[in-house]
Amino acid sequence: MKMILFRKFRVLILMVFLIACTMHIMIDLLPKLEKRAAGPGTAGNSGCSCSHRPSEEPQSWGKQRARTGAESGWPNKHTLRILQDFSNEPSSNLSSHSLEKNTGPADKTEAFKRLEQYPQHGNIEKQFIQDTNTNDNQPAKGYSKLNALFEHSLYKIQVPGVIDEDTLFNVNTDIRFNPKAAENPEWKNEGNDEEEYVPTGEPSADSYPNWLKFHIGINRYELYSRHNPVIDSLLKDLVSQKISSVAMKSGGTQLKLIMTFQNYGQALFKPMKQTREQETPPDFFYFSDFERHNAEIAAFHLDRILDFRRVPPVAGRLVNMTKEIRDVTRDKKLWRTFFISPANNICFYGECSYYCSTEHALCGKPDQIEGSLAAFLPDLALAKRKTWRNPWRRSYHKRKKAEWEVDPDYCEEVKQTPPYDSGSRLLDVMDMTIFDFLMGNMDRHHYETFEKFGNETFIIHFDNGRGFGKHSHDEISILVPLSQCCRVKRSTHLRLQLLAKEEYKLSELVEESLLRDKLMPILIKPHLEAMDRRLRVVLKVLSDCIERDGYNNVVENDLDSATANTITSTR
Repeated sequence: MKMILFRKFRVLILMVFLIACTMHIMIDLLPKLEKRAAGPGTAGNSGCSCSHRPSEEPQSWGKQRARTGAESGWPNKHTLRILQDFSNEPSSNLSSHSLEKNTGPADKTEAFKRLEQYPQHGNIEKQFIQDTNTNDNQPAKGYSKLNALFEHSLYKIQVPGVIDEDTLFNVNTDIRFNPKAAENPEWKNEGNDEEEYVPTGEPSADSYPNWLKFHIGINRYELYSRHNPVIDSLLKDLVSQKISSVAMKSGGTQLKLIMTFQNYGQALFKPMKQTREQETPPDFFYFSDFERHNAEIAAFHLDRILDFRRVPPVAGRLVNMTKEIRDVTRDKKLWRTFFISPANNICFYGECSYYCSTEHALCGKPDQIEGSLAAFLPDLALAKRKTWRNPWRRSYHKRKKAEWEVDPDYCEEVKQTPPYDSGSRLLDVMDMTIFDFLMGNMDRHHYETFEKFGNETFIIHFDNGRGFGKHSHDEISILVPLSQCCRVKRSTHLRLQLLAKEEYKLSELVEESLLRDKLMPILIKPHLEAMDRRLRVVLKVLSDCIERDGYNNVVENDLDSATANTITSTR
């Protein structure tokens, strides 16, 4: 009797096991059965809001696992859900971050491929954006205040005669530009790239790409000449040239990318972190503020209108994060930070001191992101630059103050210190101070000059991303160098007075100039109006200085007598 019961118990166990196996098999086959029931069309998918059919994911993921090659460096997550699980909870971020270490190509690459299927709506939106810019971003026909400004005698002042010692490069124009001569074997040629450089019989210098012409034009007195057509051509290149490779820029507190173009030019890309309407939160310290891409663009245009011409050319560009960053980068550290957000947008965060985490990721819509592209200056191996500590550098500390903030006579000490004790360096710092105050930029800790020209040259106005953060507040402390030293160039003073007039109103000139950028509008109205308000503050400070110390002790005449007479007669 016991043997019979034992045998029945074994049969029962076996039946339970077979039922369990059958259920597992049925669950695995269910997606395929659903696909057959739905038929080859899309009728079975009418209730699905996702971009793929229920059976599509396992099939494509199976194909993806068979793929090998360059994509094998992608993180290997077990499910797409893990890839998308980025909440605001610290524990969630920690778990997701720890899983980044177990990486492989299949899951993440397929996630990107699936997202690229959406943009049939995205491509329409992108085309709409581009068409809108193409039609609307050109200045209105008719009277142009900007053209009228550049026709003014103050904008026709000639720089001193430039000799060989005053140029950054002494170029033999008989030598034709040949990118093959310095080509990296790893660079890939696509299409008929060489057609751009086929000899045409024209003068050799004309065959140079615009970035090289820009470099050749740099001299002791200016980064680029006043009406140089190469600058506008270079701005177009920054927007249109195909991006061939991308890498993260080392150093700095926030993420910046070095982009190399098909014509071998390079530019620094700063991605969009804030909308146009957002202001810097009042509790933020100046050294933890975001770097804004639109501030970099606006700074270039403002610098040009002030006739300083010390900011390298900058243009805005809408970048495809998948095709123009992820797919062309060889920087694995950057590559591994890409992910898909819960909203199905492409995101990445890179590596930097501040704001490089999943909580501060840069996300596209779904894979398009705005950014500024600043043309590179010549390589340091060809043209060394010297870095100078700004005498009015802030403490970059939450509680400590810099010496200039507590000593009202600080400028007297600076005036006795080389290179500020002679030449135009102190006056150039005053120009930079006015430039920063008009933008509201508190982050000017260092500046650079070209080493070849010694101390008798201009200051390069680098890194302006923390400008235009607050339109509702004027940071008067930025003007301390001007109020302490009470010195300014006559040419600068005259231009500021001109830009304060209604017919040459600064805000309207900047607005018109920014209409030429593909990402227009670059600045909202309150930021433009703030510049007019701040310009009046600058002129009031200078007026008080002149009243106290006398015109000749405040305004340094940097114009020759003939030019000065011409300008005086036209005022």
